[in-house]
Amino acid sequence: MNVKIEPSWHKRLQAEFEQPYFAQLADFVRHEYSTQTCYPPAKLIFNAFNLCPFDDIKVVIIGQDPYHEPGQAMGLSFSVADGVAMPPSLQNIFKEIQQDLGAPIPASGDLSRWARQGVLLLNATLTVRAHQAASHQRKGWERFTDAAIRALSAERDHLVFILWGGYARSKAPLIDRTKHLILESVHPSPLSANRGGWFGNHHFSRCNEWLKEQGKEPIEWS
Repeated sequence: MNVKIEPSWHKRLQAEFEQPYFAQLADFVRHEYSTQTCYPPAKLIFNAFNLCPFDDIKVVIIGQDPYHEPGQAMGLSFSVADGVAMPPSLQNIFKEIQQDLGAPIPASGDLSRWARQGVLLLNATLTVRAHQAASHQRKGWERFTDAAIRALSAERDHLVFILWGGYARSKAPLIDRTKHLILESVHPSPLSANRGGWFGNHHFSRCNEWLKEQGKEPIEWS
């Protein structure tokens, strides 16, 4: 199957594109986009991969599902387009960055600037039907994105995997802890964050300290 995705990722995921499950997934997604309103825009489904070539990745932040309201999803976990109001989870992410690093909260929730520094903002499910959270789960996307996580774990060294919430943390067995740093906490959504364990996790400073120890440039999180 000819999937338009960044070349270094195409090379690593070619075997997935040839699997029967991916053909079924592609048929499902095409039908959904032709008959329903779905997010993100079709051209941005693989945005996380296209902005972040395989060998440039330093950090992986795993989300679960794209935002499902108009104008929000842009193919990057937790990110919204410039000019779109920040959802509560993203607001809490920036509040923690402010507390952790002293960086001001930015006006824009567009995290493309992180992706261009080597942060893979990967949702486990890459599409969703409007107003229906989790509507495209268990259709094959999870198998595909698990393959991407496994490839990074196996072929790269000294990455930082940031897992927020129970769903993201369930991906930890896919990652080789002997050569990668895994940072885990509760989810930044208000329901989880306000119960404790989000604010003060220092994931952003801990990530940058690890990167510097490995001789890599830290991420500018603001």
